[in-house]
Amino acid sequence: MAVVDVSYDATKRELTTDKGVLRYHEAGSPDAPPLILLHGSGPGVNGWRNYRGNLGFFAQTHRALVLEFPGFGVSDAVEGHPVMTAGSSVIRFMDALGIESAPIIGNSMGGVVGVNLAIKKPERVAKLVTIGGVGPNIFSPTPTEGLRLLQEFTDAPDRDKLVRWLNSMVYDRSLVTEELIEERWAAATNPDAQQTAAMMYGSKAFEMQQQFMAASDAPPYWAMMHKVSCPTLLTWGRDDRVSPPDMAMVPMRLIPDAQLHIFPRCGHWVMIEAKQAFESTVAAFLAD
Repeated sequence: MAVVDVSYDATKRELTTDKGVLRYHEAGSPDAPPLILLHGSGPGVNGWRNYRGNLGFFAQTHRALVLEFPGFGVSDAVEGHPVMTAGSSVIRFMDALGIESAPIIGNSMGGVVGVNLAIKKPERVAKLVTIGGVGPNIFSPTPTEGLRLLQEFTDAPDRDKLVRWLNSMVYDRSLVTEELIEERWAAATNPDAQQTAAMMYGSKAFEMQQQFMAASDAPPYWAMMHKVSCPTLLTWGRDDRVSPPDMAMVPMRLIPDAQLHIFPRCGHWVMIEAKQAFESTVAAFLAD
């Protein structure tokens, strides 16, 4: 099998749409079935940093496409709440590339986006893989330890707070290298990324969200997960301190065709910390 070049420069692409430029990374044969990977949120996050270690693996069997959501410092920002605009950006992305339907892998926020798409536009999502973050807290407090640390960083960013948050993301703290810290610190100071973080995780935004939920008659997205009709693989780190695995109980029960795989000695970044086990599990699910 030929070696695929999955370096940053070799895989970066961009699309001009009616709502600005969407940037993404692509690897694999253009004739292979598409696979869309959606990133999570947090300081300095983007699609490349979430999936750069997995791109080569999935490119062996798929046209692997890592979309950069608007508002995280890579694709052009758009007005609106980042989670809401992320879903529409996926549809714009698929339409621009002529992709009618594809399996989706979503990390944390990306998983929530994938679930919402599977509920509202089921014809576009062939299969769904989520990585933590989907569903409500059952036994764990809200916000969780990892989200409180993220909130503290968002309200008053500094390097030490970033390190504390990064340590909460993993089981093995040796993964939080000086290179990772510096990379995330530089990206987290991007104006678009800071504005997005404030809208999602600032203490004021959290209070407003709680007030809105209390006053709203609309059901939360997770209460509609019985409408997810595609085969779904829920993956979770057993030691996730951002979205603890008790959250998996609701999607596991409500999504009709769902299976759950929990990885030991693993935190929130399953695709990084349990890389080989995650890849083989997802590959088997996609091939089934």
